[in-house]
Amino acid sequence: MKNSMALLMLALLVGFQSFAVAADNYVIKKSPYSVDRTLDRLENVLKKKGITIFTRVDHAAGASRVGIPMNDTRLLIFGNPKMGTPLINENIMMALDLPMKALAWKDADGQVWLSYLKPSVLQQRHDLKNQTIINKMTGALNAMTDKAVEKI
Repeated sequence: MKNSMALLMLALLVGFQSFAVAADNYVIKKSPYSVDRTLDRLENVLKKKGITIFTRVDHAAGASRVGIPMNDTRLLIFGNPKMGTPLINENIMMALDLPMKALAWKDADGQVWLSYLKPSVLQQRHDLKNQTIINKMTGALNAMTDKAVEKI
């Protein structure tokens, strides 16, 4: 009984630590809008800043096509070659993570969230030295996603 309780506690601790590490890698912001409206607003902000919009991926539609239910989940892929290219030139593997992505998703309670991977995680993953661009990316992503989820 003591062993099974200890294993349960260990599993909970490991699970919590995994969640904490995962959450620590992402910026997650609450949105007062629908998934589509949240990404529409973000796309608008990005376009005004001259950032290229590549595509949207509708994960829920893909899941539906194979008969698997999924809450509304969409990914917006966007980028700025002036910032991304120097990072890719520093480490070609960075091209696997760029262009940037933002995920708008609805949780089981119906709340919509907007999430993206922190540029500092990319910096660490690819051992990037260009702190200036990482700082610019961090500031720009924060400001643009704040604008997208800002309540009017």
